[in-house]
Amino acid sequence: MANSPSTETRLLYDRKEAARQLSVSVRTIDYLVANKELDTRRIGKKVLVTRASLVKYASGNHFEVVKKGVASESTATLSEASSKCA
Repeated sequence: MANSPSTETRLLYDRKEAARQLSVSVRTIDYLVANKELDTRRIGKKVLVTRASLVKYASGNHFEVVKKGVASESTATLSEASSKCA
């Protein structure tokens, strides 16, 4: 019995399909590709994301690390602004 297209495991996904697989926006896929967090293949002008990189990304925990210098600069700016208003 041959696999139907709906049950067939694909190796490559276009940006829209990759976004659907990860439940994120296409823009997020573009960001992940630009930061080399997802592996891609090019066929002509089309950018395709590998299934393996989608599975790898989905199985990991992702969070942004806040740099102490950046956070304290923002806090200092907010403190200065609030003291000027008072």
